[in-house]
Amino acid sequence: MLSHEQIWTAIDRLAERHGYSPSGLARRSGLDATSFNRSKRIGADGRKRWPSTESVSKVLAATGASLDEFLRLIEAREGPVRSTVPLIGMTQAGSGRMFTEDGLPTGGAGWEEIDFPDLGEERAFALEVQGDSMLPLFRDGDVLIVSPSASVRKGDRIVVRLHGGEVLAKELKRRTARTVELTSLNPDHEERVLNVGEIAWMARVMWVRQ
Repeated sequence: MLSHEQIWTAIDRLAERHGYSPSGLARRSGLDATSFNRSKRIGADGRKRWPSTESVSKVLAATGASLDEFLRLIEAREGPVRSTVPLIGMTQAGSGRMFTEDGLPTGGAGWEEIDFPDLGEERAFALEVQGDSMLPLFRDGDVLIVSPSASVRKGDRIVVRLHGGEVLAKELKRRTARTVELTSLNPDHEERVLNVGEIAWMARVMWVRQ
């Protein structure tokens, strides 16, 4: 059985993973900014206050996290465990010399390294957002930690590189054996329908530093 402390710890870890404070995560989820304040986790009468299932659902929707990921955060090790991941700008990511056929960074010239929380994804790397094409969700200068080995499901935020060199950050709308339908994060940009053969690699956004 999950404890009161475990549930709140998972919410705190999810906020940290996506670069938010607990208040920032609450606002991002459409909740009152004080919803996740520590002072509200215990009532004036000393009784424990639990986050509602609706609040948890809104948090998962806002961050794109699955229930399985949320549960894994409950079991995660205490304290921020950090690792080093390769970093490159989104514009440079269009160069075929920067990646292997499997979508892994070559680690050569043009790549830097940064410290980030360990997400348990050995193949993860970082992309720095450049420009405003991904507004309002991702802004210029934001850093996306992505993994080409993580499973991708409908509604996930993903980065897609085409064989022609174009790099897209979208939301997966639908996936079939022949096509991949992507929803634009920026309402000023149209949705895209890609043939599977156009795609060099596709990586799921695991974490965002804003």
